[in-house]
Amino acid sequence: MPASSDRPPSTATGQAPSNLDPGSRGRTGLWLVGARGAISTCVAYGIAGIRHDLIPSVGLPSAYPPLSGLDLVSLDDFVLGGHDVCTRDLSASAGELVAAGILPADLVSMVRDDAARFEAAIRPGILDVAETGFRDLDPRAAALGSLAPAEQSAAIEADLVAFREEHDLDRVVVVYLASTEAAVARQEAWNSGPEFEKAVAAGVPQPASLLYAYAAIRTGSPFVNFTPSIGANVPALMEMAATLGVPIAGNDGKTGETLVKTALAPMFRARALQVLAWQGYNMLGNRDGEVLRNPSHKAAKLESKDAALRSILGGATGATDGPHTQVSIDYVPSLGDWKTAWDFIHFEGFLGAKMSMQFTWSGCDSALAAPLVIDLARFADLAARSGESGALTHLGCYFKSPLQSREHDFHRQMEALYAYAQKHTAR
Repeated sequence: MPASSDRPPSTATGQAPSNLDPGSRGRTGLWLVGARGAISTCVAYGIAGIRHDLIPSVGLPSAYPPLSGLDLVSLDDFVLGGHDVCTRDLSASAGELVAAGILPADLVSMVRDDAARFEAAIRPGILDVAETGFRDLDPRAAALGSLAPAEQSAAIEADLVAFREEHDLDRVVVVYLASTEAAVARQEAWNSGPEFEKAVAAGVPQPASLLYAYAAIRTGSPFVNFTPSIGANVPALMEMAATLGVPIAGNDGKTGETLVKTALAPMFRARALQVLAWQGYNMLGNRDGEVLRNPSHKAAKLESKDAALRSILGGATGATDGPHTQVSIDYVPSLGDWKTAWDFIHFEGFLGAKMSMQFTWSGCDSALAAPLVIDLARFADLAARSGESGALTHLGCYFKSPLQSREHDFHRQMEALYAYAQKHTAR
């Protein structure tokens, strides 16, 4: 860890003092949906590693000024639990990441007790019937997936309440990290809270991510959707979250290629360079890549990845009045948890000169995503203690499709987050 004074402390408890006193900061539950997936595994071992001063806080924005000045929950005060639909245990997921060169083997060995406590708190989740062809699926999750929506929601709520009571937690933050859902037609009932609740009671099938968001809101648990799935992104649940005083955030974590796009595209706009085409190509392995082989699952992901770029540069995909933008995704099993993205940018400058730029991004999605998940959980907890509710628009920099915000310029998004931090620390 660098010794420079402008670097954050390597331990979770060594935070800068804050003037903010938004209420009691006790123990907080971090409930991960997709608890044995690669991102959740990195979250669990990362938190344990920082707690025991085994790894630095690199990649964790909340550990650095000016965000470290906020009265965020200490990583020492997080208690982990979650839902999953597979039968493999956390150690198997960790083993895969060790083999891939992502998790350090000595870290996994040294925090095995922390990992065991997390594993003991994982419960069967709701299995989407569209996932029944995948391996290692838990029959208990399949049974939950066959229940009526009201029963599914009640089961999630019961697990959240039991977890909170068993560990004497002040609150539970739910972070949705499950595989991307298939695209579905939007329901008329999603436009109103009462109509949505009638549809649930009547047994109208609902996407799992929406039911998780519904259950979280009903139990007063802040909800974060790190996936392109619907989550709380319907008027009915946004209305409910605001009414019940529950913070929500999403959608689709911005970790790699899209992060670069939303940082780079404003440069072309600022220099009045006309982007003619921006073509992207992604290759990835692991379960996420396997799920995205299905066209209906891939559709939601592609829309999320492309929308940010179109918003910054203007125009729609294939439109004649804006740049041509397109992104594609292919599954390459041998890549495992590593992802490679290649982008080609064709643009026009002064005197009509046409030029191009290319970049390749190669990174580990889980290692990039995990610290953002930790940050989002800390900010959601702070929002709940501060009496904030509804969409947390200041967290837009963490997402490809931020709730209730049309701002996609990464630099402007960061300015909004820093302004939020300055406002709170100045109290």
